[in-house]
Amino acid sequence: MYILVGVIAVAVFVTFILILRNIGGTTASKVTLQFWGVYDDPSAFEKVISGFQAEHPEIDVKYRVIPYDQYETTMVNALAAGNGPDIVMIHNTWLPKHGDKLEPMPTSIPGQKEPLFTLQDYKNQFVDVVPQDLTYQNQIYGVPLYVDTLALYYNKDLFNAAGITTPPKMWEDVNNDIQLLTKFDSRGNITQSAAALGTARNINRSTDILMDMMLQSGVNMTSSDNRTATFAEPVSGQHVGEIALEYYTDFANPRKQSYAWNSSLHYSVDAFSEGTLAMMFNYSHQAAAIRAKAPRLNFGIAPMPQASATDIRDFANYWAAAVTKGSAHPNEAWEFLAYLGSKDGESAYLAATGRPAARRDLIDLQKSDPDLSVFARQALTARSWYQVDNVAIENIFADMIDDVNFNRATVPAALGAAETKINVLMRQ
Repeated sequence: MYILVGVIAVAVFVTFILILRNIGGTTASKVTLQFWGVYDDPSAFEKVISGFQAEHPEIDVKYRVIPYDQYETTMVNALAAGNGPDIVMIHNTWLPKHGDKLEPMPTSIPGQKEPLFTLQDYKNQFVDVVPQDLTYQNQIYGVPLYVDTLALYYNKDLFNAAGITTPPKMWEDVNNDIQLLTKFDSRGNITQSAAALGTARNINRSTDILMDMMLQSGVNMTSSDNRTATFAEPVSGQHVGEIALEYYTDFANPRKQSYAWNSSLHYSVDAFSEGTLAMMFNYSHQAAAIRAKAPRLNFGIAPMPQASATDIRDFANYWAAAVTKGSAHPNEAWEFLAYLGSKDGESAYLAATGRPAARRDLIDLQKSDPDLSVFARQALTARSWYQVDNVAIENIFADMIDDVNFNRATVPAALGAAETKINVLMRQ
């Protein structure tokens, strides 16, 4: 009898405890966030996700990488079908193109006294180009994990052989080095190129290089309201857009003293790896790619040459994490993004990927890194411009370069035609 009463008492006690636990919500199911990325494999986010989940055990994050050539189409189709992820990586130029698919950071999170971060916090923590690219009407749409910029890769052995002691700091210095570093055979064919400049299709990131030259020259790429392209318009009476395009294409013009490159040469990254190219302009990730191709190549990385010694302008290219408008858990997704962009979160990501920092407080830590120091410093002077469709604009700029090189159009005509094409895009 006493045994039976005891069993019943225990059962009642256990049931009571379970009811209390259920009321307390401890058995509530986890929130699972789907996170889609490009370029970075899952190992890049392992420590970030584990660190976040240690603080938020009720939130699970699943990361999936999609190849770049499929990424944008896959993302757009999934979001249109209503089965897209909660978090996506977006290119720094994508807010004009895909902003309607994204959920801005909420001003507050239920149950939290303070916002995840204010707009002023955002501006203070990240380099200047970030709020320019990823905010709209004082709302935050993305959190960058890094900011990359174009820099100068140079072959130290070729520089030494030519008696050049330091890499060029200004474009005028590049002009001087061209004569010392470019070599021809008896038929006038280039056997050693000073710099991969002038063409479109066999230079990696050729259009970014030209855009950087334009920005450095003071070209207004768009109107102040970002409604029209204006890079063919004069600035203070000078046709600076034409000057930049002509300067760039002259490196592929055999009739010019700056001639150092043509469309028959090997792709720029390959030529540099082979040791037949003295200078290449590219992003930070190419350092590892070059070492994999040519482990013995003696090369250095220097800041991007500039048009002005006092007004430094470097070209930005990076990706950021954003929350999709169709997410069933936007608050939880933004909590993850806030951790992702924190000092701890970004430090874990940068340690796994070797990319240059977007956070100001992490730039100082990278200044002594032989591969990243240049890129880290340049993040502070990084610029970009308003692009309604970066892929379409890249093709328009490449065609513009080709039109000049193949004598299909004069520099003013090619520049004007490109501006007209982009204005058509902007009106769509």
